[in-house]
Amino acid sequence: MNSIELSIRNTKTKGELNLLRSNGNVPGVVYGGSEVNKKVAVSKKLLKSLIEKENFLSNILSANIDGKSENVLPREIKYNTLSDEPIHIDFLRIVKGASIILEIPVKFINHEKSPGLKRGGVLNIVRRKVELKCLAENIPSELVVDLENVDIGESFKISSVKLPDRVTPTIQGRDFVIATLAAPTVIKEPEKPAETTDEAKEGEETAPEAEAKSSEGDKKDTDKKENEEKKSPQEKK
Repeated sequence: MNSIELSIRNTKTKGELNLLRSNGNVPGVVYGGSEVNKKVAVSKKLLKSLIEKENFLSNILSANIDGKSENVLPREIKYNTLSDEPIHIDFLRIVKGASIILEIPVKFINHEKSPGLKRGGVLNIVRRKVELKCLAENIPSELVVDLENVDIGESFKISSVKLPDRVTPTIQGRDFVIATLAAPTVIKEPEKPAETTDEAKEGEETAPEAEAKSSEGDKKDTDKKENEEKKSPQEKK
């Protein structure tokens, strides 16, 4: 479990929030459970490093708030529309036994062991994330789909994914598709017959010969014309 350092903030005005941000911090709120909401601040540098990690919004963090530790889940991050920098974050306090709805990413494994992919099949991913309802203390970090021995034409539905206990998809009443393994869309052109290649070579070889014959004919015509001009008027008659 990743940890995060949070500090209590006492900002009340927009100017104070701007000063907090200019000092390299991001304001936030910890809410949920029976405790009161806490206004907190987190280092922007630390927050950005955590955001870059996979599945940040579905991983529980151990938050150290002024010496007191509690588990929280990042729920919403607001960004500056111009700089794309984080400017606010909400943390949900994890309370044992409480249910929560969130999107969990899907991970595909064993690509190299799929005969369908080896034959040029294409993995069409319909859902990269699946929305689940689960207990706050039992949140899966990812849903795993195994591609081993999977051939072209097969599909992966939510029923084929093993879910932890008391974890259910929010979509009920249908076995929805997560991905399919389809046939390749590009067909390779057949190679040209060997005879065609040989004929092309023969054509290339005869071209210089034809050019040589043409040059020889032109030379004969020129020599004949010069001989005619050398003849006397009587010889011409």
